[in-house]
Amino acid sequence: MNIDKRLVRKDSLEKLFDILKRNSKTIYAPFTKNGKSTFRDTESFGAISTGYIQTTESAKDIAFPRTEKLLDFSKSKEGMSVKGTDLNDIPDVILWGVRPCDASGIGELSSIFNWDYKDEIYINRLSKVTVFGFSCSKSDEYCFCTSVGGNPGNTAGSDILFTLLGEEGDYLAEIITEKGLAVVDLAQNLFEKTDISGKEKFLAELPVKFSHEDIRLKLDKFFESKEWIEQSLRCLGCGACAYVCPTCACFDIQDEAHGKKGSRVRCWDSCGFSHFTVHTSGHNPRNVQSARWRQRIMHKFSYMPERLSVYGCTGCGRCSRACPVDMNILENLISIQEVIV
Repeated sequence: MNIDKRLVRKDSLEKLFDILKRNSKTIYAPFTKNGKSTFRDTESFGAISTGYIQTTESAKDIAFPRTEKLLDFSKSKEGMSVKGTDLNDIPDVILWGVRPCDASGIGELSSIFNWDYKDEIYINRLSKVTVFGFSCSKSDEYCFCTSVGGNPGNTAGSDILFTLLGEEGDYLAEIITEKGLAVVDLAQNLFEKTDISGKEKFLAELPVKFSHEDIRLKLDKFFESKEWIEQSLRCLGCGACAYVCPTCACFDIQDEAHGKKGSRVRCWDSCGFSHFTVHTSGHNPRNVQSARWRQRIMHKFSYMPERLSVYGCTGCGRCSRACPVDMNILENLISIQEVIV
C-alpha cells in the first residue's frame, strides 16, 4: 500500500495509548531505570521513556525470545507423547518506540528464519506484532545507520513511523502497512489529514562513514588477513554484542527433563562463544577468538548479503556501547575498508 501521511498532535499519543489498552492490546515500550532503557510490558503512558538515543537492548525478543519452549514431552508405559507450541496462545502486541535501525532489523532477522526452513513459531509471533517506529532526531558517536543503507527516518520494518516535528511536539505519522491502517481505524480522529510531506529537516544528521558495498567486496579477499588478530586482541568472547544486536539469530536447543517429563527449549547463543563450534569429537574449527571475531563480521557483511541479499547489521551501535572492553565495530569496519589487500 502507499504510505499515508497524517498529523498526530502531542497530546493525542496518550489518547492513542489508552485506546489501544481499552482494545486489550499488550504494549511493549521503552522503560528507563538506572540509565538503561529496555522494552517491557507497559500499563501507563507516563512510564514510557522518550529521551533515549537508543535502548540498551534491542526489541528482537518480542518475536525471537531469549528462551522459548518449543514442545513438552513425557514418557509412560504406553510410549512417548509430545505436545508442541499452541500458536493460538501467542498474543497480539504493539511494539512502541522502536528506532528505525531496530525496525529495519526485523527484515534481516526474518530473512534468517525464512531461509531454508520456515520457522512457524517465529513467523506467527511476528504476525501478531504491530511496530510503532519513532524517527531519530539525534544520534551519538556509535550510530552509523546511513553507512549500512538506513537513515534516521527509515520506514522499513515499521507499520507506523512517527517523526517529531520540532519543539512543538506534534508528530508526522506515516501509515505504512495494513497493520498500521488497522490502528488508525481504531482512532481515526487522532490521525488528522495534513499537507506536511518533508521530514528530513527534523531528522538527525548522520554522515556516511564507510561503504558497506566496499566492505563486502574487500571481505572476499580478506579471510586470511592478520587484521583479524589485531582487531580481536581485546575480545573476551562474552557474547554481549550478540545479545543486544537486533539481527543476531544464533540459538541452541536443549532438553530440560525432570524424571519422565520435560521440555525442549530454544535459547539465544553466540558465535563468539568459545564452545559454539565444538564438535562431539572435541575438535573446534574456530578455536581462537580471532576466528570467531572474523566469523561475526563475515557473517554480517559477506555471508548474509550473498545468501539472503541483506546485511546483518543495521548500524544501531549497540554492540560497541555494550562491549566491556570498548571494542568498536564502526572503527573495525573503517579499518577493514582502509586495509590494502
